[in-house]
Amino acid sequence: MSAVPTTADRDARRVPVRGLTVLYDAECALCTHLRDWLARQPQLVPLTLLPAGSDEARARFPDLDHSATFDEVTVVGDAGQVYRETAAWIVVLWALREQRPLAHRLSTPAGAKLARGAVLAAAWWRGGQGDGRSAFRRQDGWVYEPGIGWIYDPPGCAGGVCTTG
Repeated sequence: MSAVPTTADRDARRVPVRGLTVLYDAECALCTHLRDWLARQPQLVPLTLLPAGSDEARARFPDLDHSATFDEVTVVGDAGQVYRETAAWIVVLWALREQRPLAHRLSTPAGAKLARGAVLAAAWWRGGQGDGRSAFRRQDGWVYEPGIGWIYDPPGCAGGVCTTG
């Protein structure tokens, strides 16, 4: 699990989380299904659902590594907190009224292992659209290869050779 960047003393009492932005892959069927599910849930903390890599995401978060937001869900808090991987899923569940107790259970060491397993299962499904073998290709040239991860294969480049000019 990736560590969430923190400062020496964020003082959570003084800097509460009042909103979260969930960056999701708009070309992934699983991701858009989860986006729609999140939009229907009663929220204790408002969620803004934003396509990863979009112009709006780049404008709102200019210092964020936007190519990394396609690897796994990324959530940005209103005070600049960045949550990735399992921590992102847990904080999103924490924002939902009916899922907050589950988020608390998943934030324990044992629960985090369970949550990580669920995240990896989703990545496996997403990578091969459920078969675990085939690549998931996006129209913009990004390809998810199971066992390797995300690579960029620009459209119009046959065999890795692109024409210029």
